Amino acid sequence: MISTKDQEDLFFLIANYLEQDISCMAIGGTAMMFEGYKNTTKDIDLVFENVTDRNKFIDAIKKLGYKERSLAGVYDEKRRKDMSKPVMYSRGEERFDLFVKNVFGFKIRISQEAVSQRRDFIGKKELIIYMPQKELIILLKAITGREKDFEDIETIIKMKQDVDWDKITNEAVKQRKSNEWILIDLEETMQKLKKITLIKEKYFENLYGAENKAR
Repeated sequence: MISTKDQEDLFFLIANYLEQDISCMAIGGTAMMFEGYKNTTKDIDLVFENVTDRNKFIDAIKKLGYKERSLAGVYDEKRRKDMSKPVMYSRGEERFDLFVKNVFGFKIRISQEAVSQRRDFIGKKELIIYMPQKELIILLKAITGREKDFEDIETIIKMKQDVDWDKITNEAVKQRKSNEWILIDLEETMQKLKKITLIKEKYFENLYGAENKAR
């Protein structure tokens, strides 16, 4: 497991091995740690704006001993077949899941309305990491389908009662064309979350209406 300090030290170390400045967005447990929702993670999830930046990042972590590994055992078959699946690199129990532009068909935009903060790690070059708003973290965890993702969503919900479900459901509807199962995955997650928080019926109706129109 990687602690918050371990994660920050690792990013500073990687910045010393980069051959050019790179920016990316952290998602998953990585973003949750920066936002204070959890203290440790096993996997570091990053989304890059292009393949070149991801390859430069991979060149740096390979120098630190990380090696590419199979997605089997981490993602289900549906996600392993997806064109926008990540490449995965690990060293011991530490793991990087590295995406480009989108996460299983979900398009990532690094924009002011989607970002909550940024962190700069300066070494030989600069590594800039943006953090998404909590609604995007929840939505992405609802569609990645990995072990413990639902537990992470529960953690955010319990710590932050001001979740904007309009923002979550509207973004899911917007992304339906490029991710045909996003509404189904989100609806299943929302149904499970009703045990711990109030989610108004209008948000479910938003998903049902969009799914029916898409058929």
